[in-house]
Amino acid sequence: MTTVSEVTLSPREIRNLIRSGKFERPTAGVAPGHVQANLAILPKELSFDFLLFCQRNPKPCPLIEVLEPGQIEVFTTAPKSDIRTDIPLYRVYENGEFTSEISDLQEVWKEDFVSFLLGCSFSFESALITNGIKLPHFENGTNVSMYITNIPTVPAGPFSGPMVVSMRSIPQEKVVRAVQVTSRFPGVHGSPIHIGDPLAIGIHDISKPDFGEPTTIKEGEVPVFWACGVTPQSVAMSSKPPIMITHAPGHMFITDMKDEDYSVL
Repeated sequence: MTTVSEVTLSPREIRNLIRSGKFERPTAGVAPGHVQANLAILPKELSFDFLLFCQRNPKPCPLIEVLEPGQIEVFTTAPKSDIRTDIPLYRVYENGEFTSEISDLQEVWKEDFVSFLLGCSFSFESALITNGIKLPHFENGTNVSMYITNIPTVPAGPFSGPMVVSMRSIPQEKVVRAVQVTSRFPGVHGSPIHIGDPLAIGIHDISKPDFGEPTTIKEGEVPVFWACGVTPQSVAMSSKPPIMITHAPGHMFITDMKDEDYSVL
């Protein structure tokens, strides 16, 4: 659960806690009002193709910042940060296989690694809450439900695979408002890609998410699905690059940028 002291800390202070090993859980509800980012790290030889993949798939992979090969400081959106240490938990995929989950990258880091920071739907959750739409996982510091769908991404070079979505259970009378609010943030996934029947996008059992934690859908609520920045992990499993390093689902990189910096209205 997010504590009062954590809510009042700045993004840099939260990153310092993460770097020192004092914060080791999902970042939902932390540093509210600031942009959180998904991460994908690839060798330089694959970076152009992945950049093209992101440009062709802006809903699941909206680019926030791209680092130079070997660069560890996120200069533009989080000065004095270290991409190797400032996320609570990382995942390593080798040849499409999920091989490990680690708390920092210092021992596996290579000078040809290119880091991609992608927009995260955590960024529009503060706006949803401000508009009277409660999100229990945000308040409890737990993980949102995420699912691999049957929606294909647009291929680029060796990269292809199904889109991942995040789901929030929204009261029926507030679904339209949820669409309006999130549409203001195209740089962090924007409006939903599906509302209602999970089977229509290939989700056979909504009680069993592929990533994150289950969500209870109460009477009078509707499942609403947004494109998700965990999509590169699905792509890694499908495309099998020699190595891809990502954030663990729900464990995001917290930038210094404000959510409103990415609002179009």
